[in-house]
Amino acid sequence: MDNSTAADHRRSRPRVGHIQFLNCLPLYWGLARTGALLDFQLSKDTPERLSEQLVRGDLDIAPVTLVEFLRNADDLVAFPDLAVGCDGPVMSCVIVSQVPLERLDKARVALGSTSRTSVRLAQLLLAEQYGVQPDYYTCPPDLGVMMQEADAAVLIGDAALRASLHDAPRLGLQVHDLGQMWKEWTGLPFVFAVWAARKDYLAREPDVVKKVHEAFLTSRDLSLDEVTEVAEQAARWEVFDAELLERYFTTLDFRFGPGQLAGVREFARRTGPDTGYPADVTVELLG
Repeated sequence: MDNSTAADHRRSRPRVGHIQFLNCLPLYWGLARTGALLDFQLSKDTPERLSEQLVRGDLDIAPVTLVEFLRNADDLVAFPDLAVGCDGPVMSCVIVSQVPLERLDKARVALGSTSRTSVRLAQLLLAEQYGVQPDYYTCPPDLGVMMQEADAAVLIGDAALRASLHDAPRLGLQVHDLGQMWKEWTGLPFVFAVWAARKDYLAREPDVVKKVHEAFLTSRDLSLDEVTEVAEQAARWEVFDAELLERYFTTLDFRFGPGQLAGVREFARRTGPDTGYPADVTVELLG
């Protein structure tokens, strides 16, 4: 291989995003185990920043929050059988409240995240299930500070786990799991983020995209087969013990099949017109 060919080969290494929350650790852990990690130029960031980078074209393949995927569905293709979601409780997407949810009309509700999917889901559930229209504002995800200024808070990711498992019980607050609320309301799974490739990158590098998809599926399956070991290793560096992390990793739903797609379509139908996508938005899956 001459030098120019070698350089071309290096340049084609896909720019792949990875969510730096515990919920994506099982997908990442297996990549390290199989060696596939060496084939990616990996960027770790928050869900909303990764979504922005993928939409902008700074990443080729990345997890993208559901709302941003639906808003940009014309430019993206989703990976089948790979998502971060739940079919019932999710544990890491919650409303923590000082009062019953039906008393939150015009009350201040702090949004501890700019993750548009979680925020939109919380707003939808509060409006449609509880008939309330709170006064929402965004702030850092510190539950103690939030509760000094707000009647309730929406939290996601590791901050939600900390709040619901450690802080809320200590402060005598109610915790409402958004995944469980959605399931009870619709009977469907909920998808918070999908993995997607840019269509322009897919057209240029179809084989690379296919290999990345396969690498993530292999990683997911390997991690869930060895979930006790994954949890034990993660617990060395986290504030949560291994038993809780194992429960969390097995509560999350990393699939994206017909049931999850039905959940996505129901969410789009209920939120599309006022969130920036058609109610019947087309979700294109990698063939």
